[in-house]
Amino acid sequence: MEKSAAKIRIDELRSILWENSRRYYVDNNPAISDYEFDTLMHELEGLEQSFPEFQSPDSPTRKVGSDLDASITENAETLKSGEFVKREHRYPMLSLGNTYSISEVEEFAARADKTLDEDFSYCCELKFDGTAICLTYTKGILTRALTRGDGVQGDDVTENVRRISNIPQKLHGDFPDDLEIRGEILMPYKAFDALNAERADNDEPPFANPRNAASGSLKLSDPDEVAKRGLMCTLYHIPAQSVTFSTHDEALTKAASWGLPVSEDRRICHGIAEVKAFIDHWDIQRKFLPYATDGCVIKINEMQAQRTLGYTAKSPRWAVAYKFKAEQACTELQSISYQVGRTGAVTPVANLAPVQLSGTVVKRATLNNEEQMALLDVRVGDFVYVEKGGEIIPKITGVNLAKRPEEAAKPAFPEVCPDCGTPLVKVDAKWFCPNIDGCPQQIKGRLIHFCGRKAMNILAGEATISQFYDAGLVRCPADLYNLSSYQLLSLEGWQEKSVQRFFESLDETRNVPFESVLFAMGIRFVGETTARSIARHFGSIDAIAAATVEQLLEVDDVGEVIARSVFEYMNDPAHREETERLRAKGIRLAVEEGKGRLSAALEGKTVVISGNFSISRDAMKELITRHGGKNSGSISGKTSFLLAGAKPGPEKIRKCEQLGIPVLSEEAFMALLPEEGPAPTDTMASPAEPVAEQLSLF
Repeated sequence: MEKSAAKIRIDELRSILWENSRRYYVDNNPAISDYEFDTLMHELEGLEQSFPEFQSPDSPTRKVGSDLDASITENAETLKSGEFVKREHRYPMLSLGNTYSISEVEEFAARADKTLDEDFSYCCELKFDGTAICLTYTKGILTRALTRGDGVQGDDVTENVRRISNIPQKLHGDFPDDLEIRGEILMPYKAFDALNAERADNDEPPFANPRNAASGSLKLSDPDEVAKRGLMCTLYHIPAQSVTFSTHDEALTKAASWGLPVSEDRRICHGIAEVKAFIDHWDIQRKFLPYATDGCVIKINEMQAQRTLGYTAKSPRWAVAYKFKAEQACTELQSISYQVGRTGAVTPVANLAPVQLSGTVVKRATLNNEEQMALLDVRVGDFVYVEKGGEIIPKITGVNLAKRPEEAAKPAFPEVCPDCGTPLVKVDAKWFCPNIDGCPQQIKGRLIHFCGRKAMNILAGEATISQFYDAGLVRCPADLYNLSSYQLLSLEGWQEKSVQRFFESLDETRNVPFESVLFAMGIRFVGETTARSIARHFGSIDAIAAATVEQLLEVDDVGEVIARSVFEYMNDPAHREETERLRAKGIRLAVEEGKGRLSAALEGKTVVISGNFSISRDAMKELITRHGGKNSGSISGKTSFLLAGAKPGPEKIRKCEQLGIPVLSEEAFMALLPEEGPAPTDTMASPAEPVAEQLSLF
């Protein structure tokens, strides 16, 4: 290749790699596969070696892909919701060199053998497909958690990490006073499936794989939401500078004795043959693990050997990652169908000739939206390449153009709803059917949602709702309460016992709290958490119905799109009539008595709580809401004050000091509230003690 052509290709590759690095680490929405990314990276490495005059310290071959998404530093005065303080790593947090070739693993071993005078072994481990984390323990207490970031500094996600159940807050045993240990935050398949099911129920795009879901969940602004995501952690590296052990395996064994979650699926190998056997074993057995893995990591086990081999600017020379190729199949795209969700979103689905992939038969794969179809340039009759994203969700990754039939034509995204024929409207990248109350698929979807476990919890699934709809018995939720035993017994498959159980579940809905009822109504873009925030802010359906868009925007987590959606829903005559029918059936359309608004003492205040109180944390949050305040899970420039109980998080205290945010004790907080309001009954700090002195006792 000529020098001028090499320079053009190098610049092109750097641009492509940095863009896709951002999509992978920051957006959690990769546009190309890991294999494609790594292939482009290897091409760039080769060109830079052949044309060293074009090497640059800013090249992606020499810098770690960054998960940092905002220029916030430790000295920042304000933090936006969802942004995190950035802190420097004590030791650079590098990435691993990787390969898909066993011969390159052999070359890695040969280089080590040539450099090292002493005998050495390998510690072979699984390569976990999650998001990297660095934990710091001071005198056995978890004090800091940083993401990889750009390798030099990372986002401080300490409060979120504290909510991951298998990460200990306190170590036991003979741990060092100052310990840094690194690993991966993972989302197990079970939690991933549950999260995507919830997102699908709200017509939100699913996460493509558990890695994206784990990374996105770790960056949530509310630690309470992080706790619900079912994340777990596996730790695999203690920097050699942090502690002194003779081998890497010894360090991990010791870490496990301190209570840290270290993977047991590692093996000490002597020679490349044993390394290959380890890789071959896990290429098969990984499919039976409860979480995603994408390869094996081969490390020189002896610490002195690691020090001798050292590091490049981007990765250690004493370790390499062998990555499994994603299992891929090529099959015919027989047709494209268009599904209508409960909120009217129209999603294209590829119907495939059945093909075996990762142990299951794949017949369908989502195409996400019109833009994705155009990007792939898929056509009916094409032979397409199908992979399982994160070994779970089938996705089309490309088209075999050599097998494209001459008659294959680009599919036209429908202009009208495939179910009811109503002209579609576009919102962002998605097309929607606006016929909310007349489109059969939307009606059935909302009925299924209304009956869901997290909504009204009625014993009626998809098949039952279709049966009710097809028989002309139910068109809206209130119709469920007009059903009779005679009508149900006349339907196929219904017996007296099943009828009784159905009506018992229907009776129980009169005890469902208002926030769940609001979620059950199926307002577009209003998920479970948003419904809870709106219900607690306004207190009743009548107050919500009377609210303006501007008033709705005052609710935490409610933006312009959600506010407009709620406003339009509440001002639709058909929905007002439906609401009154539910009210007549005894459904709760206001917060329970005793849980309404008590005062405006905290109006306009955003409060973060930390530590233990004389009442539960949930009760304390409810108290804040009932006096007009807003709860937040993280400290930012918008925080009015930190409410600190016993043993508050030291990181939150430090952040308050940095930003000049007041810290109140439980008693100081209670003094802000009207005397008639409920107050905690157990011990509180003495009012004579300044806050700083109170905190020094924790």
